[in-house]
Amino acid sequence: MNNIFKFLIIILLAIVSSSSFAETSPNLGNTPMETNETFQDFGGKPGLVSIMDDFMVNLVADPRTKPYFDNEKQTYIKAMLVEQMCELMNGGCSYPGRDMKSSHAGLKINRSAFNALVENFQVAMEKHNVPFRAQNKLLAKLAPMYRVIEEK
Repeated sequence: MNNIFKFLIIILLAIVSSSSFAETSPNLGNTPMETNETFQDFGGKPGLVSIMDDFMVNLVADPRTKPYFDNEKQTYIKAMLVEQMCELMNGGCSYPGRDMKSSHAGLKINRSAFNALVENFQVAMEKHNVPFRAQNKLLAKLAPMYRVIEEK
């Protein structure tokens, strides 16, 4: 399934990268979804909190992503991820964090690290029984952010 997912991400990057950015939180990274159906599929804000808790555990446990998160402010990062995902899924939140480029500056994030992060996010979503369709909708919103945060 990982190969299928990676193929989908490549397709999604190509499709979504051509979309325009609407007026939203200036640092959000993409436009919010039109409805909050996906937000509900994630269990609302309490569901997002639980997913992000497990996601952070996964990131710190994975040697491919641990260096990016081990010494960082994990509680703050989780809170910002919850707000960002909530706004992206039209859940009534407003992401107050920094823009994606400055948030990730100097981290030297490459394609391998990004793919590992996505895999760890998938594991957390699966653990919380987020429907595959809802996972793909959110990942389609997140995929274009790679272009902004990648450092070659």
